[in-house]
Amino acid sequence: MHDCLDVLGVGFGPANIALAIAVEEALENRKGLPLDIRFLETQLNPVWQGGMLLDGSNIQNHPCRDLVTPKNPRSRYSFLNYLHVMDRLFEHLNLPGEFPLRREYAQYITWVSRHFDDWVEYGQTAADIRATEHDGAPAYEVRTAEGMRYLGRSLVIAPGRTPYVPAPFDTVAEERICHFTEYLYRIDRLAAPPRTAVVIGGSQSAVEITLDLAKRYPQARVLTYVRSFGLRLKDTSPFSEEGFLPGFTDYYFQALRSSKRVLDAYMRPTNYSSADADVLHELYLMIYEQRLNDAQRVFVRGNRQVSSVVPDDRAVSLTVKDVHTGDVEYVEADIVVLATGFRDLGPGPQQDAYPPLLSGIADRLCFDDDGYLAIDTNYLVGTTAPGMPTLFLNGLCETSHGIGDSGSFSLLSLRAAAIQERLFDLADRSPARRGSLASQADLLPARVGHERAHSL
Repeated sequence: MHDCLDVLGVGFGPANIALAIAVEEALENRKGLPLDIRFLETQLNPVWQGGMLLDGSNIQNHPCRDLVTPKNPRSRYSFLNYLHVMDRLFEHLNLPGEFPLRREYAQYITWVSRHFDDWVEYGQTAADIRATEHDGAPAYEVRTAEGMRYLGRSLVIAPGRTPYVPAPFDTVAEERICHFTEYLYRIDRLAAPPRTAVVIGGSQSAVEITLDLAKRYPQARVLTYVRSFGLRLKDTSPFSEEGFLPGFTDYYFQALRSSKRVLDAYMRPTNYSSADADVLHELYLMIYEQRLNDAQRVFVRGNRQVSSVVPDDRAVSLTVKDVHTGDVEYVEADIVVLATGFRDLGPGPQQDAYPPLLSGIADRLCFDDDGYLAIDTNYLVGTTAPGMPTLFLNGLCETSHGIGDSGSFSLLSLRAAAIQERLFDLADRSPARRGSLASQADLLPARVGHERAHSL
């Protein structure tokens, strides 16, 4: 059991790392008592997108849209400063590519996160969240799977996105079937090289994994099934990309739900069910050359949907139907990778009504007339019960704030700054906090971590 914190954060991936930066940098420029904050992180040594650090893969995002630069270009936590500290700046600037390698960006995120180690409880998995009181003031209680209990006057959850596993895979528990976020981990556990590998989906990840399987297992047959006609080119028009600018977030937030659906349909190809030209061209050329040599082993089959999955000791048997003609084919696969994306928040069958972690307080959450979780412009979640402590959602707000709040880094730092400003305002107005901090004034500065940050 810990003392009641001003802010308790759940998850320490990019979203809450950006929040930690925002809090620390605001404290450096602020008078008064610091904010007492702690984050809980499931993994002992988290690695950003560890299951997808494929050789040659990039982040598909401008490197300056990092954890902090859009909010504070002078920050020591920028990607460019990371390159400078690592003595790789000029080498990186000389790379013949548009975007940074995914592996290098993962190392950057780890580098930043380690500056906040004294703010994080690693190896603690939040399992249950309840509303309670502490010293007569509202608070949240978070219990972890490891048996710890934490209290916070405000709660910021950044649980990451729930993988979307479509039917019929959602009813099958099988080691040889995995969501793409687990791809490299599952590959490492294969007993033998696969003879047949299947990829489901038309995303960037689907194309990258198809290429990786083809190169990693040159004797294997690789089948990629897409429900649409084929693999689609991502919309990279700079006019469409303005959906990832802060002005669009404000515009989208004010729109009616019917208008949001129209905007979603337009923006979808900028981020979902599509891939960049470089990997599409590479894959198409690979298939063409295999045909020239009369040795095709990589196939992309459109208009297809898996209708049944039956695993046994030998293989995973799939029944695959053509969605237009009804023709059926049967495939026995040694591994099946679901590059099928994630679930959004919402009332739909492929959505989560709320982050599953909040199930213990679901009856106290507010929803709008269309069934969507009520979230204000500063990412504060609406609650029905009077006196509920404040709850922020750091991420997963695409259905309220638009495409810029997807898994992209584009607006990460601005969202963190908005939450940080609201947290400071709430903390300054909290009598319970002022009384608690006044009695601990000699202890709290050590938790701020200024000396640690300036050691860069």
